[in-house]
Amino acid sequence: MELDGQVAIVTGGAQGIGRGIAEALASAGAAVAIFDVTAQAANDGTAAIAAAGRRAFALDVDVTDGARVDAAVNDVVARWGTLDVLVNNVGWTPNEPFADSAPDTWRRIVDVNYVGTLNGTRAALAVMVPRRSGRIVSIASDAARVGTPREAVYAGAKAAVIGFSKSLAAEVARHGITVNVVSPATVDTPLLRGMLTADQIERRQNANPMGRLGTPEDVAAAVLFFASPRAGYVTGQVLSVNGGVVRAG
Repeated sequence: MELDGQVAIVTGGAQGIGRGIAEALASAGAAVAIFDVTAQAANDGTAAIAAAGRRAFALDVDVTDGARVDAAVNDVVARWGTLDVLVNNVGWTPNEPFADSAPDTWRRIVDVNYVGTLNGTRAALAVMVPRRSGRIVSIASDAARVGTPREAVYAGAKAAVIGFSKSLAAEVARHGITVNVVSPATVDTPLLRGMLTADQIERRQNANPMGRLGTPEDVAAAVLFFASPRAGYVTGQVLSVNGGVVRAG
């Protein structure tokens, strides 16, 4: 139970990758707060964690609203006394050619994937810096590292998350805070199933050297490492979790 007694926040933790991360952190001993705009799914996630004998609760949070994020982080600290781990997991994108996309869509993609990370991280640092301890892990995408057709704006927003995380890692290391990124490729989630056709999913699966898509549990294992005491001297790094389909340096 490497995280026993610690407190974690997972944004977008109601389903898919986020739920896998929330459950993994709870299994390692952490009390987990799920931030999500999908209230019922978030409550289902916390109920599953509670049924396993761990502490969890859900808050209705839109990560693009900085004031709401600040208030929710304060709620977590008021309930559990501290904050040790923040996982910026929220992500969203349509699947469409850039030339057919609209500026309103671009702004939404950037707000959810990048500004949401900024909001969550700033709120967490207000707690972590005075304590001189903390772990921040953001979920990016290998689309940011090598590019993916029909996801150009999303790839750009996730690339911003990577650049931000590397820069912030150098700023806050002196406070005992690490900042790292987990970068998945195609992960089998409800979001993916709603975004791609069955043929597109099958092509991605067949293109993977391991012959399968990633799972939320695959991504959660990498997050758990970065959140653990074993990663205390690891910061400013990007770890791809992709079955070998992308082999970027």
